[in-house]
Amino acid sequence: MNVLVDQMGIKQASLTLWDDVTEQMRIIAAVGLSPEEMAKGRYALGEGITGQVIKSGEPRIIADISQDQDFLNRTGREHLIDENDKRPISYICVPVKGETAYTGTISIDKTYTDELTLAADARLLTIIAGSFAQTIRLHQIVKVEKDQLIEQNERLRDNLGKRYHFDNIIGSSPAMEEVLGIVSQVATSRATALLLGETGVGKEMIAKAIHYNSPRKDKPLIRINCGALSPQLLESELFGHVKGAFTGAVKDKTGRFEAADGGSIFLDEIGTMDPQLQVKLLRVLQEREFERVGDHHSVKVDVRVIAATNLDLEEAVHSGDFREDLYYRLNVVTINIPPLRNRREDIPRLIDFFLDRFNKENSRNLRRMSREILNTLLRYPWPGNVRELENCIERAVVLSSSDEFTDDLLPLQIRMFAQQVRGTGSSESLETTAGRLAEQAIREYEMNEGQIYEIVVNQ
Repeated sequence: MNVLVDQMGIKQASLTLWDDVTEQMRIIAAVGLSPEEMAKGRYALGEGITGQVIKSGEPRIIADISQDQDFLNRTGREHLIDENDKRPISYICVPVKGETAYTGTISIDKTYTDELTLAADARLLTIIAGSFAQTIRLHQIVKVEKDQLIEQNERLRDNLGKRYHFDNIIGSSPAMEEVLGIVSQVATSRATALLLGETGVGKEMIAKAIHYNSPRKDKPLIRINCGALSPQLLESELFGHVKGAFTGAVKDKTGRFEAADGGSIFLDEIGTMDPQLQVKLLRVLQEREFERVGDHHSVKVDVRVIAATNLDLEEAVHSGDFREDLYYRLNVVTINIPPLRNRREDIPRLIDFFLDRFNKENSRNLRRMSREILNTLLRYPWPGNVRELENCIERAVVLSSSDEFTDDLLPLQIRMFAQQVRGTGSSESLETTAGRLAEQAIREYEMNEGQIYEIVVNQ
């Protein structure tokens, strides 16, 4: 637009594009117009000179805007008038053609000279509009792709919110109901949360439930496993670094805390963190700021910390492996997630969920299960917790060749457990509480109309 001003001696220029949402032409770029004046430049199809040009696809030349009744002067032209120059203000508007239709206009205002000059200016403007058209098409393609990505992102975020809503977390046992009650209260607060529990109990799922049911749900949830990286790499991942901070730091890097600004960060296996890093983490929790590795400038962040571990942090504090002050900073709200063996009532529903999911993913129809197999799954101690159960069901679905869940689909360690139970001739060698819960869970599941799998009696 500035080139038009310099080369053609014009006073004002503007580019309009069709807006599918408002069904109007609107000015998106201009020279000689203030933002307020640009905002006034909206035209319906056929309205004013701009609307007529986009409708007809034909250029318009107006020698004197003060003498043309179609000229709306919506953006104002008073500032263009020179009291010492009696010549009128002329206006030229040409269409910009999209891939299949006219999608915009380019217009200029200039002091009138003569008809031949105006005609030549209109021809030049038409040529320029042709080059604009390709740029506009690329702009529209990028805009469509951007809108699609935004829509997809919103849809995914909405799905995540629904997936991790408390009503969709499987857990009707008293132990899990207590956990979910605490989670629902913590989610709406700003408090740091510490999740404790054995490997595989679902600490990450609870962290996601806290985040996606909180006011921060539209911001990122960033996860990092503190036990999977060396102290130097973990420091760089958490806090970022500047170019040249260490060997291999060839460019600046944004850390996870900075990436999570406004949202939450899930620090898994926090108990394995190096003591020097614990000091830096403590500062983030206390002051909400840190320095990138190799930098002296502080970065301020607003991040909610959700930490998790399967270690006994109190014991780690006593042994000197974990800072006491950091422990109390993290231990604002502690959520103890029970192992699966302490919530056996939830096992039938979890089997339900995993069967439905893996049947769909693998185009299988495994849905018939004997009471004997279900009883085994209910009594098995599940040292790997929910993750082990998930792997067990996925394995069974993948290896199944019919709709019946047979013994050979169970992992070896569970088959050996079942043989041990059968070898005793009774359930007395097992915890009697587990046996009672197993029978109760089977009865309750058989009464449920929404079950995925059918419990059958072996012939």
